[in-house]
Amino acid sequence: MAPDPERIPVSILTGFLGSGKTTLLNRLLRLPELRDTAVIVNEFGAIGIDHLLVARASTEPVLLENGCLCCSARGELAVALDGLRRRRARGEIVPFQRVVIETTGLAMPAPIVEALRDPDVAPAFALAGIVATIDGLCGARTLDRHDEARRQAAIADRLVLTKTDVASGDCAALEARLTALNPTAPIDRAADMALGEELLFGAEFDAARIQAVSGGAHPHEGIETFCLVRDRPIAWDGFKLWISVLASLCGERLLRVKGFVAVAEAPDCPFLVQGVQDVFEPPIQLSAWPSDDRRTRLVFITEGLPRDVVAATMDLWSNFGVGA
Repeated sequence: MAPDPERIPVSILTGFLGSGKTTLLNRLLRLPELRDTAVIVNEFGAIGIDHLLVARASTEPVLLENGCLCCSARGELAVALDGLRRRRARGEIVPFQRVVIETTGLAMPAPIVEALRDPDVAPAFALAGIVATIDGLCGARTLDRHDEARRQAAIADRLVLTKTDVASGDCAALEARLTALNPTAPIDRAADMALGEELLFGAEFDAARIQAVSGGAHPHEGIETFCLVRDRPIAWDGFKLWISVLASLCGERLLRVKGFVAVAEAPDCPFLVQGVQDVFEPPIQLSAWPSDDRRTRLVFITEGLPRDVVAATMDLWSNFGVGA
């Protein structure tokens, strides 16, 4: 996604319990280019430990305890971010340039994204992307048994396989399953790659990649991925109303939405739209199309929400003047 120069980028690092989030984060924080990074660590339980394991960043890690970020601590997250902003403005801490939020293994990112919309937070911070770690040793079993793990993988902008250097197999089957679950996210193996800042802050939305997304349910996952394409530009007010109604009525089943919207009022400057469940980031209007393809292309990752239903509601709004 295109960076917003006026706001500090925030990357959400998620993944199921024991999937290697802290180990990966420690490797990244040792990089010179990430030395000016603030870290917020969440741990479920009354006594926090994970923050003690995180390498020194530009500030001491901020610990949110006794609740995952997607439930009781959501308000605390907004307070923590606003506190970091204020301390940075007063010169009390190193002027960090980015923030990483490491979630507990049971968290869902949607309410975390919502916290970034807090009036005290949104003017200063912007979502840069969601990265999910997948355990190369027991990832398949985890996906089988835990809905949270499937959802975390399905909504991520980037997937990182951990522990592949000690896994008994080559993880090809797990990678294939993750690709079926989330065709739009690149998959990296932490053990094989030269880690860099782009892992957390370079999850670009690739127009060519979403073109390859094909519809189809995955009954063993309960999750469906599809892409809606519209040739004619869409009236912006109509689109906003449609997506708002869809999110309001189907938020829990609307795991991820991301794509480009060709707007009738400004056909040469598309909007980049992304949402998680019923929470949508403020759309970013790009200065130009990233490719020659100027159609509206929206990728949906849903749970129990078929493509035909979503497409029909979009077409319904088209009958009221919204572009087809």
